[in-house]
Amino acid sequence: MAESTDSRNKKVKSILITLPKPETEKSPYFDLAKKYNLKLDFRSFIHVEGVPAKEFRKDKINLADFTAVIFTSRNAADHFFRICEEMRYEVPADMKYFCLSETIALYLQKYIQYRKRKIFYGKQTAADLAEVLKKHAAEKFLYPCSDVAAEETQKFLQENGYDFTPAVIFRTVCSDLSDLAEVFYDVIAFFSPSSIQSLYKNFPGFTQNNTRIAAFGATTHKAVLDRGLILDIPAPTPKSPSMTMALEEYIKQVNK
Repeated sequence: MAESTDSRNKKVKSILITLPKPETEKSPYFDLAKKYNLKLDFRSFIHVEGVPAKEFRKDKINLADFTAVIFTSRNAADHFFRICEEMRYEVPADMKYFCLSETIALYLQKYIQYRKRKIFYGKQTAADLAEVLKKHAAEKFLYPCSDVAAEETQKFLQENGYDFTPAVIFRTVCSDLSDLAEVFYDVIAFFSPSSIQSLYKNFPGFTQNNTRIAAFGATTHKAVLDRGLILDIPAPTPKSPSMTMALEEYIKQVNK
């Protein structure tokens, strides 16, 4: 397994965050850039494309069969209501919605009258919804997801015997990064295995050299190491539960 060494601990002046640019200036990434006078750019290495209704129909999933929907992301909500519209299916008023977080639950206001609907949410994972799901175990759940659905959520639903049907309604696609061919950063921060895949799809001959790699989450760590890359900045850790905290901890060490 590749590990970081002291010889790599060079000063950090530029960072590429492989996510879309935050919509507000209140992001902790901007605070980090200002505090340490960094060039900090955002560029999503992956993007989402909706599965057309024509293609969705091939899976022979009848939306009217379901009494509840499980949302793991805002993308899932967007594409669920898009598919319903394209298929001219009017979602019944008594449909129950189970969301992994309050943020996703509140996002549903974009599509439904929030106060008049049955909406439940957890803190971050399906396991957080365990108690409320038990009370609604008789529901027939639709699980809108991407072609790289979160295995953790599916596993939880399967192990607990819930009647659920995964519905692939959007895909995670590698973005075109050709304009970054001659651009170099001291640190690149990754947040999913798909982003690592996109890096190599765009630049098959990528060599790490002195570029430090930050990665968030166990599956992303594994994707980095499987490519033979050095993982310089892992997150989360007990000391640094967020990517910004992990980056700052590293910068403090090398920018002395």
